[in-house]
Amino acid sequence: MISIIFYNVLFFVVLIGLGIPLGKYCYKVMTGQKVWLDRLVKPVEKVTYRLIGQESQKKMTAKTYGVAVIAFSFFSFLAVFLIMLLQGLLPLNPAQLKGTSLSLAFNTALSFTTNTNWQAYSGETTLSTFSQIFGLTVQNFVSAAIGISVLFVLLRGFMAKKQKEIGNFWQDLTKSTLYILLPISIVIALFLVSQGVVQSFSGPIVYDSLEKGVKSWLYLGTAASQVAIKQLGTNGGGYFGSNSAHPFENPTVLSNFVENISILLIPMALLIAFGYFVKDHKQGRTLFIVTMIIFVLALVGVTLSELHTSPEFAELINMGNLEGKETRFGVGWSALWAVSTTAASNGSVNGMMDSFTPLGGMIPMFLMQLGEIVFGGAGSGLYGLIAFLILTVFIAGLLVGRTPEYLGKKIEPFDMKMVCLVVLTPPLMTLLGTMSFVLWPQAESMLTNSGAHGFSEILYAFSSLANNNGSAFAGLQADTSFLNVVGGLTMLVVRFIPMIAVIFLGENLAKKKTVAISEGTLSTTNGTFVGMLFCVIILVGALSFLPALALGPIADFLTMK
Repeated sequence: MISIIFYNVLFFVVLIGLGIPLGKYCYKVMTGQKVWLDRLVKPVEKVTYRLIGQESQKKMTAKTYGVAVIAFSFFSFLAVFLIMLLQGLLPLNPAQLKGTSLSLAFNTALSFTTNTNWQAYSGETTLSTFSQIFGLTVQNFVSAAIGISVLFVLLRGFMAKKQKEIGNFWQDLTKSTLYILLPISIVIALFLVSQGVVQSFSGPIVYDSLEKGVKSWLYLGTAASQVAIKQLGTNGGGYFGSNSAHPFENPTVLSNFVENISILLIPMALLIAFGYFVKDHKQGRTLFIVTMIIFVLALVGVTLSELHTSPEFAELINMGNLEGKETRFGVGWSALWAVSTTAASNGSVNGMMDSFTPLGGMIPMFLMQLGEIVFGGAGSGLYGLIAFLILTVFIAGLLVGRTPEYLGKKIEPFDMKMVCLVVLTPPLMTLLGTMSFVLWPQAESMLTNSGAHGFSEILYAFSSLANNNGSAFAGLQADTSFLNVVGGLTMLVVRFIPMIAVIFLGENLAKKKTVAISEGTLSTTNGTFVGMLFCVIILVGALSFLPALALGPIADFLTMK
């Protein structure tokens, strides 16, 4: 237990130590200031703008920015969809894999376009090297960059005064990719190769298995380059079916540490960048404190749950619940990863979530159900958290009888409508998706388990799909036409409705004048407000999902022998 505490403290020290300078760097990049990478990246940036054309130089309104986001995302979806269908005819296919089914191509294309990376297949036996590189890895970059771009639209809205323009999508996308995601990914990928993560264009190697006369396949691939951006961009899709539990994706404790840091690095940096952008570090501190409180509470809960086995095994096993976990990581690193990946909209796993204890699996599920705002996805996590903050300011304003304000901008009915779309769309789609699956006649045949644990598998799946996470309990049969279509549409709705709402919220804020701070202005940086924001986040999640959780993991815990 002492070693687990030490490793966790070391993890947070390194994360914060890297997040502070990276946050300042992100702020400089997105505000057009000079950075040390300008000499290398500036020429590539200029060429990119020339290829895009005049659209890369125009100032955009919310409508034109939103259209650009949707158009680019649709092109991305179409590209991945066609690559997966036609991969049997495309190069870099050493295993001679055929194209996928229509429903799987539809689901996977939407999954990676929406930064969800839900996978209803095993990557090494389903997708060619070409599909992995030009389909999935490319989307890992651009889907994360879109989230970062939309975040800065909202931040510009707070800082602008009586403006209609909110920036240029093509510039935001290019800067996020070339200056932030790409260089850090290169460094991480090279480090992972040094640890033994594979990076090869070779086909699978045939070898004699331990079973006499039986041949087995050892799959290789360009894993290191994809793993780096899957973690950094809070994507999470694995090159191999067992994701970051596979020794070719995550072979050592050191690679595990770096990958886990990578999951939270961009969200942490954007929290720091927020303070620089609004020129008030106390505002960033408020969000940081709330995020850390929820994260640490979740980490303590999962770790303690996994350290205590059921009474029947307590005398035989004193290392905690190791079922479904890699022995090289143990309970401590597995618990930290489970909390990180569900708090940060990442979805990668280094152990099987289905094998966690009922409460150990419920806490990551609840982190997703909060809306992926505890660190959250690249960009999307912070703008979701800001939506909750605005909701808290609105509630506080009603309590004291004053017009709610935040960062000098009055919060009006249109703003609250956009906030409600951001806050309520994920829980609504989670519950509707779960309901549709439960009512489907063939649902029971797709479950490994029955009863409360079987319901937990369904609830977890749609909590993941409806919050753009991508992780899953391993007991659910995912590659079916029903789940591919329903899951794909779920991912589409919960990605773009909140995103477009944030863009229009940013424009509406930019049109307003700044209101001077007075003695009656509600403080959003003191301990009282921090506590209120924490309570609003937890209550919205609890009121939305407590009945469903009672039928799933809570009932599973109470009936556990």
